[in-house]
Amino acid sequence: MSLFDTSKIIRIPLRGAKIEYYPQFFGGDEAQELFDELYQNTPWIEEDIKIFGKTYKQPRLTAFYADNDINYSYSTITMTPIPFTPLLNTIKTRVENATESKFSSCLMNLYRDGKDSNGWHADNENSLGKNPVIASISLGEERMFHLKHKRIKGLTKKVNLEHGSMLVMKDETQHNWLHQIAKTTKPIGKRINLTFRLLK
Repeated sequence: MSLFDTSKIIRIPLRGAKIEYYPQFFGGDEAQELFDELYQNTPWIEEDIKIFGKTYKQPRLTAFYADNDINYSYSTITMTPIPFTPLLNTIKTRVENATESKFSSCLMNLYRDGKDSNGWHADNENSLGKNPVIASISLGEERMFHLKHKRIKGLTKKVNLEHGSMLVMKDETQHNWLHQIAKTTKPIGKRINLTFRLLK
């Protein structure tokens, strides 16, 4: 895996946030190989989630990997980690080198089509610490990443997450901004998202 040219990093100017976008962090052929390998060999599960006392199937498939035995909890879900595979360790090392950050876990999401989504939220669980660095790899179909400020109405941003790209959120981003992958009626294919975090 080749090193990313840092001159191609796009810094997204947002108030109270630090977000960097790495287009083609993995090149086309390499990104497709990663997608195929992860899609076929990941033990995907469909978690139940409770909303206002009712139980629904989460609108995407997930898998959670870590280099320790620390569970990850968000919303009403608690995930027990699977040990990192050699492939995920290789990806993690490359992400760590590019971001100059350390990560202990990877939450993977499989969006099967435009009906699969992730609602408005911030990655601000106590287990992530005060100003977490979140590195998100996108493989497969492009999806729009929506951001909105928590307190300033109308302050929004959209980023098109391309095949093979990486989006990094750091510093005060999670304190001030929410993000989501919204549903779409467009006929689109599958997308895999790998979100690297350091659980404390």
